[in-house]
Amino acid sequence: MTSKQKYSLLLAITIIGLFFVEKYVINKTKDYPEVTTTKVPSTEFSDAYLPKSNTGNIVSHTFYTLSYNEAYEQAAWVAYELQKNQLSQNDFKRPYFVQDKLVKTKSADWRNYKNSGYDRGHLCPAGDRRFAYDAYYETFLTSNIAPQNHDFNAGIWNKLEQKVRYWANKYDGVYVITGGVLKKGLKTIGDEHVAVPEYFYKIIVDASKGKHKAIAFLIPNKPTNQSFYEYVVSIDKIEEETGIDFFYKLPDTIENPLESQVNLKAWGRW
Repeated sequence: MTSKQKYSLLLAITIIGLFFVEKYVINKTKDYPEVTTTKVPSTEFSDAYLPKSNTGNIVSHTFYTLSYNEAYEQAAWVAYELQKNQLSQNDFKRPYFVQDKLVKTKSADWRNYKNSGYDRGHLCPAGDRRFAYDAYYETFLTSNIAPQNHDFNAGIWNKLEQKVRYWANKYDGVYVITGGVLKKGLKTIGDEHVAVPEYFYKIIVDASKGKHKAIAFLIPNKPTNQSFYEYVVSIDKIEEETGIDFFYKLPDTIENPLESQVNLKAWGRW
């Protein structure tokens, strides 16, 4: 064997060894988020606000609930309440992303996103869970991420997340449902073929003072300089695009106007 052949063989063994260490050793030593922070009972929202799952693969974590869609290797929806007393500016160290052991079909590995050109975009934002480190860490389960264009994630989507926190403070808590629009024919990334949604949606509900109102957004997963208000739609429209039945457990007298009406004035937009 020549020196060049020996070098090539050594290089190949080294690469294989590093891959093994990363995939099977380092990943196994990462801590799984064990949430010990006590969840404060809601006075306004309950499981009646959860959407219907099209897959039956529902996972209830301490601070959010999701419906995982194995065919697209991400959640079809993530739902959670953001209470006013949960708003915090704590600056925690970002943890590793880890697979969600509660997903029966196994959530996609974070390595699918490596060198893909897409961000690991949070659905329940880490910024909404800064009141305790374990709650913050819970948002780094891979069942809570989806491929997002970086400029979209850091731009219009981030601004909308900040606005949701503003509304949570203004209305003493809101309920949020969010996800990507999952349908056949989407581009995929990684060995597990994680689908790249062309649109993301977010629905926000206020139920303060015994009255319900909602505002919903359907935004393309691409850079834009437009305001998120330009992408306001009815919840009925999001149901049409996603095939998800939202608020089906609520009485029709609440559900029907909540899903059909678009009232920006009610949210302070004139």
